[in-house]
Amino acid sequence: MLADRLDLYEKIEEKRNSKLLVYVTGDRQGMETQIGNDATDYFIEHLDKIGVVPKITLLLHTNGGSTLAGWNIVNLIRQFCDDFEVIVPVKARSTGTLMCLGANRIIMTKQATLGPIDPSVNTPLNPQINGAGPDARVPVSVEAIKGFLELAKHELGLNDQQSLATVFNTLADKVHPLVLGEVYRAIGQIRMLAERLLENQVTDLEKVEKIISFLCSESGSHDYTINRREAKDSLGLNVEKPDEELYNLINSTYNSIKQELELGNPFDPNICLGVNAQYDYLARRVLIESISGKTDAFITEGVLRRIQVQIPNGPTQQAINDQRKFEGWRHYE
Repeated sequence: MLADRLDLYEKIEEKRNSKLLVYVTGDRQGMETQIGNDATDYFIEHLDKIGVVPKITLLLHTNGGSTLAGWNIVNLIRQFCDDFEVIVPVKARSTGTLMCLGANRIIMTKQATLGPIDPSVNTPLNPQINGAGPDARVPVSVEAIKGFLELAKHELGLNDQQSLATVFNTLADKVHPLVLGEVYRAIGQIRMLAERLLENQVTDLEKVEKIISFLCSESGSHDYTINRREAKDSLGLNVEKPDEELYNLINSTYNSIKQELELGNPFDPNICLGVNAQYDYLARRVLIESISGKTDAFITEGVLRRIQVQIPNGPTQQAINDQRKFEGWRHYE
């Protein structure tokens, strides 16, 4: 709860001579969440209560999410301060990394990691996942599309127009042409966003291009992790190492949030139910916090029940019904 972290927040603010915002999207297995546009209104409320100040610090933990949502949040925070920094306790991947690019500096613990910012496109026209229902779609990675075309060119030696046209037609048979168009648009957009955000941190144009090229394509995989040393020494980002006192404050804050959001505890309905016939649950999945604005949390509340399901032309089997009673944001004082 926020009451358990207020002292930590006050000490971080004093240490950084700043006002602190905390944004955590949960990575609890079975209850994962992402950076989304729905968070923007809550950031506005917190920032209005903080007011215009010289410096704001954002403590960020996320696996990523909507690139435009991340872009909007960074630009919103910058309307309220001249100096903006991000603290990464454990990870700020994908869109989280993009948000870090918009800071004047990134404070990374020794276990903190960033990641590539190459986006995935997910639309109703994406390929279906076989056997997973009509609405289950395969995310189309920008780098996967580029990798397929690079494979044809460089590994298979297909360089003439007719061969490449055949390769493209094969790809278009599997991935809708409009999705391929969206992929092409996403490539240009993510580079533009990254370039504009980096203006606050890196001014050397050659360094900017190096950073963007690595984060968008040269890292090779969206799962690639970038530690503090690589972010600072290899990429040239403005990364700061916390001293021991600040590290302990960051670590204590993260551990408190980790416990509250149960980040290390998978949401497994079988385990939750145990031998019971019913289990009521409430899971906090996203936190936005500040001393002035208190807590806004995205929660899921529901009931798990064991039910009997009749298989057509088969036996009755036991299943678990997850009835969601509420899913959305709640404010806590």
